[in-house]
Amino acid sequence: MKLLLTAINAKYIHSSLAIRSLKQYAACYGEQIAIQEFTINQNPDYILEQLYRQKADVIGFSCYIWNREMILQLAENLKKVSPRTVIFLGGPEVSYDAAETLSRYPYLDLIVRGEGEATFLDLARHWIEGTPALADIPGITWRAPGPSILENAARPPLNLQDIPFVYDDLSSFVHRIIYYETQRGCPYQCQYCLSSVENGVRFLPEERVKKDLDFFLSKKVMQVKFVDRTFNCNRRHARMIWQYLIEHDNGVTNFHMEITADLMDDDTIDLLKKARKGLFQFEIGVQTTNPQTMKAIRRTVSFEKLSQVVRKLKALGNIHLHLDLIAGLPLEDYDSFGRSFDDVYRLEPDQLQLGFLKLLKGSGLRQDAEQYGICYRSQPPYEVLSTACLSFDDLCRLKLLEEMVETFYNSPKALRAIRFITTVVPSPFAFFQQLGLFWEEKGYRAVNHNRAEYSRLFYEFCTTQQSLTPFLDIIADLLRFDLCLGDNAKRLPQSLQWDTPDIREARSRFYHDRKQIESLLPYLAGYTPAQLARMCPIELFRYDVSSLRPGQHRPAPGLTAVLFDYTWRDPMTNEASWQVIPLL
Repeated sequence: MKLLLTAINAKYIHSSLAIRSLKQYAACYGEQIAIQEFTINQNPDYILEQLYRQKADVIGFSCYIWNREMILQLAENLKKVSPRTVIFLGGPEVSYDAAETLSRYPYLDLIVRGEGEATFLDLARHWIEGTPALADIPGITWRAPGPSILENAARPPLNLQDIPFVYDDLSSFVHRIIYYETQRGCPYQCQYCLSSVENGVRFLPEERVKKDLDFFLSKKVMQVKFVDRTFNCNRRHARMIWQYLIEHDNGVTNFHMEITADLMDDDTIDLLKKARKGLFQFEIGVQTTNPQTMKAIRRTVSFEKLSQVVRKLKALGNIHLHLDLIAGLPLEDYDSFGRSFDDVYRLEPDQLQLGFLKLLKGSGLRQDAEQYGICYRSQPPYEVLSTACLSFDDLCRLKLLEEMVETFYNSPKALRAIRFITTVVPSPFAFFQQLGLFWEEKGYRAVNHNRAEYSRLFYEFCTTQQSLTPFLDIIADLLRFDLCLGDNAKRLPQSLQWDTPDIREARSRFYHDRKQIESLLPYLAGYTPAQLARMCPIELFRYDVSSLRPGQHRPAPGLTAVLFDYTWRDPMTNEASWQVIPLL
């Protein structure tokens, strides 16, 4: 008897914690249980062939909004080529309409509802040993002889301590994200989220968490992403983990957590001040700043308190901050969303994620969609098409705006230039809106561009904005600075270049001055001038970019020579290191 657990991930860098947890919980059956991972970008025919070649007696799929349709097609074809194979599904995409799913798709045999570890262990015993009977296994909906569809009672939540650690050999995780959980459940009732349907929060005990973290630290993995829905909902639990990771930092691993900022106190912020730059990465869901919308979705976060905490965390300078907004929520129209965007933008997150409401199965908003006039796609990912307050035209405009934010702010191809520009225009939201309209009208949206070309086209847009005419020299300098921080660009766009024979001669003198090199770049003293010029280019700016500080985005006037060092990059931003040097 062979049981195969299958995951189809959204990207190669992702990995499935779910199927590994099921396999590890049923480890008593050893090699009779296998796992196999694919991505949605692979050819379905290839995946079908690989699954067929496994000759498994039972195949289970982990279902989410990004893979449901592909899984259903694979399951149908698997049943045709291997009719005796039992096919079962689990995961949030099938847990809330299990009976309906089995009725609609006759090639499916069984669905695991909700938390799956103990249920899968019972199923493994049933398939391998013949007992217990399916009728006696809580947490499943199954196709009985007849055929009839039966839905067994729900399974009580597990004690998290009973779920074993899933990682041992990390050889398959090179260049992939490792997911880890220390809690299940969420104390909040946000109506767009599935966590709102769970009662209470369960935590792993402290000793177990520290042991698990020691494994990641000892292996020096690049990133561990906590899947805890609200990492700091229990202040003591979160502080224990942060304290332990700060004290045992290996200098390499980054830990990503989704937090609620308004729960942070000053003592916790003082603790986080001690963290190495790049040790922590926080994702903070703001979603909206409209009070009526927050009430409609039962979100109780104080934006005022959240803002205070985000500014304090930002001031630490050692934690990457990612803030989220959701478009399409109830009672929020286009102008209201614009105000929410401006509110969050002015907190200056390292990344600003603009997402679009998805009416997930089992969520409160899906049940209340008609009340709020929400029209959404009937197929995954069930994304909003319009609401009583937001038309499809509005959403299309927001999609374009999101593309501009992702391209120029989050990438960050023009981060410093944009941060300066948004200090001299009335509304960041209006600025991105105008940039998007220009991008579409010029046909630039339909073509891929390299980084230098993106900078040139962005500058072209700025020259069309009368309000920015007095600042074009500053914008050009900041765009060039952004470009040099990201790429060792051999050819800057003509519109951004600023060079003379005297400058070129001064550069050459610098690279041949061994005393200067030993003083400023001692670790590169053994390289030739030509090698140094490639690894550490020098650019001259009409403004003093070294005067830029957090919260200050207008550089002071003054001729400034900057040496960019591509042998070392910032662990949080991946930007090149740089220093101002005497050149002229």
